Amino acid sequence: MNNNSILYINFRDDFLRISISSIVYFEAEGNYTNIVLKNGMKGTVCMNLLQVQDLLSRSLKEVATTFARVGRKHIVNLNYVFQISILRQRLVLSDGDRFSYNLAVSKDALKKLREMFVSSKAAAGERGHREA
Repeated sequence: MNNNSILYINFRDDFLRISISSIVYFEAEGNYTNIVLKNGMKGTVCMNLLQVQDLLSRSLKEVATTFARVGRKHIVNLNYVFQISILRQRLVLSDGDRFSYNLAVSKDALKKLREMFVSSKAAAGERGHREA
């Protein structure tokens, strides 16, 4: 991921400038969305999660694939997915060093997330075998 990718969010009274690599996850809270950073800071924007998804797609183009919608409440940075625990309905996001966030997520959403990782890994493995 390009560490120089920046997300700009401009409102009438607020302006946010956030490095994409600093964003761990977005969490819906009614018509607002909390943006949680790896240093523990949290910003709140007056947008619902669908609007945030649209903003990410428009603003970040191909870098937007760094993020995935997980269930009804979260958009997560895929680079920080550490553990998917379907039975406990837990998603752990961590850099493996300085931070760890535990999110409550539905079993169905976690199954889809796991499948996304497994299928992308399998596709990468198939490409590797064909090239050899």
